[in-house]
Amino acid sequence: MTDQLSTPAATFADKPTLEGERIILRPVRAEEDLPMLRVMVQDPEVLKYTSNVYTPVAPEWDEAMEARIVEWYSTRNEQTDRLDLIIVDRSTGRGVGEVVLNQWEEANRSCNLRICIGPDGRDRGFGTEAVRLTTDHAIRALGLNRVSLGVYGFNARGRRAYEKAGYRVEGVRRQVLRWGDQWIDDIDMAVLAEDWV
Repeated sequence: MTDQLSTPAATFADKPTLEGERIILRPVRAEEDLPMLRVMVQDPEVLKYTSNVYTPVAPEWDEAMEARIVEWYSTRNEQTDRLDLIIVDRSTGRGVGEVVLNQWEEANRSCNLRICIGPDGRDRGFGTEAVRLTTDHAIRALGLNRVSLGVYGFNARGRRAYEKAGYRVEGVRRQVLRWGDQWIDDIDMAVLAEDWV
């Protein structure tokens, strides 16, 4: 089989807007996105499924935290080794989450995908659509061969969304997270360019 995607048409420096049926993925606008980001980073479910430490209570939102969030998101569009996009609900025009391609390994033509959806965007198929759009961009526009991710074992909704988007389980890293009094596995999933239709 020939390597059909040997020359990427875009780079991580490009910050595209990707349009789907129900969502739009667009570059970050830190000040405009701040209300959504505030809700998202304080949401208990977001903390549970994205944190690498036990975080049963959201950190208190104060001026210092807001300054850190604004500073971080204000620099996302300048990054040339990653792609951060805001997930926008087409019906309302409001941001509901973010999807990120990071941990780029140029020589191996691979990267990691992560996604975070706040309460306004859940249970509406936005996650699956965002993962499909972003993965398609990674493989077709960026010429990547592999996109991988990890999902905690107790995040059944996330795992279903990834499977619907075409990701396959490659392995399980056992007991990587101590959540309260439970040990939680991390499930490694990936999609390859040769499998992407």
